[in-house]
Amino acid sequence: MCRSLSGDRDGPTLVAAECEGSTGLQVDVGVLVAHAPGTDPDQLQSFATQTSEDTVDEFASVTDVTWRFYLEDAVPLADHDKRRPSEFLDRATHQMVEGPYDLILVVTDVPLVSSKERFVPGLASPLSRVAVVSTNNLRNAPRNEPRRSLEDDAVRWNTATLVVHLVGHMLGARHRDADGGVMEPFQFDPDRRAVPPFDADVERYLHRIAAELPAAEARPRGLVARLVFHAASAVRNPKRVLQALGNSRAPLLPLSLPKLSTAALAPTLVIVFSAESWDVGFHMTNVTAALFAVVSIFTATLYLLFVQNLSFPRKRHRIVTEHTALVNVTVFFVLLLAMVGLFGLVWAIILVIELVVFPPNLMSNWPSLEEPAVGFVDLVRTGAFISTIGVLSGALAGGLESRLIISHLALFPDRP
Repeated sequence: MCRSLSGDRDGPTLVAAECEGSTGLQVDVGVLVAHAPGTDPDQLQSFATQTSEDTVDEFASVTDVTWRFYLEDAVPLADHDKRRPSEFLDRATHQMVEGPYDLILVVTDVPLVSSKERFVPGLASPLSRVAVVSTNNLRNAPRNEPRRSLEDDAVRWNTATLVVHLVGHMLGARHRDADGGVMEPFQFDPDRRAVPPFDADVERYLHRIAAELPAAEARPRGLVARLVFHAASAVRNPKRVLQALGNSRAPLLPLSLPKLSTAALAPTLVIVFSAESWDVGFHMTNVTAALFAVVSIFTATLYLLFVQNLSFPRKRHRIVTEHTALVNVTVFFVLLLAMVGLFGLVWAIILVIELVVFPPNLMSNWPSLEEPAVGFVDLVRTGAFISTIGVLSGALAGGLESRLIISHLALFPDRP
């Protein structure tokens, strides 16, 4: 049974029609409006309210679960600049645990761009259960025509379609090419006046996972309890974490962070020509070199995680939701793989220098060597030792140019 509701609860206002399901489960969706300077927040909130009312029936009908949308206080933005969806992630995860909510929908009027700097109308993160929709992109009109208003029917129904499409992605539904349903790759249709339905296969899938929609939550006391909850959440959802890691291309992340890579590589180019570093590298065992590398990479990861404050939400809360825990676990492993990638990058460069630049018999004449023969394993071990120092210096001196890069690459895809 669906009915229109308006009223208050302890906190935000219930804005959408409540649609009751037959399973007794309930999904709470927080709606967060983020507006640029000069924008009337009430107008944008009214638009978000209309979108919620236009979509709630579709969600309830395919899941048999009660859906409720709650409107949070509007958040003013500092400027009109374009933004990545990860820039809303901190506020969204904060509201998710404050609600607590099972999903968060962010509606903004600033341009939205993907990780490839392409303008997009909206993106969703299945792992964090956060979707961001930009009315700026949806109001664009053909050349020589005025921009559409929020009251335009085409803007209204395309926004509703996009929200249903993104929530479908958050619940695990994939694109269905050329099937005419709502999971078809989103394109703005100026003649759209209704939300396309889910096709039969997607509907059966969403109905099957309905019991998983309400988010698990806990009130862990102390650091150990929080770590246990994070680990348990990852164990329950390994596929989702691994999929996010695969999409992030984490080992290649240092190529997108020149400050970090430069801080790691610069000292190694000096150390590689130092006799002391070669003495240490040649005389340490393979096990010692491997343990030194592992401990250093892990230490660099923890250092960046805490110094850059990459966990979500930034503010400590008594409640931790499973989605927030999965975000933190994923960001940690993305950062860990990025440090492994940085180690591999520096190691490869040092090894090339050892094999190509250094004369073949230079090291065999050093008096500190007990045996004059220098083998390939010796060069690899020494290169690994020098590269480990580079990873530590990169983390300590370089850091991350933007902490948003990791969360964006890990959580949000490139297209709606």
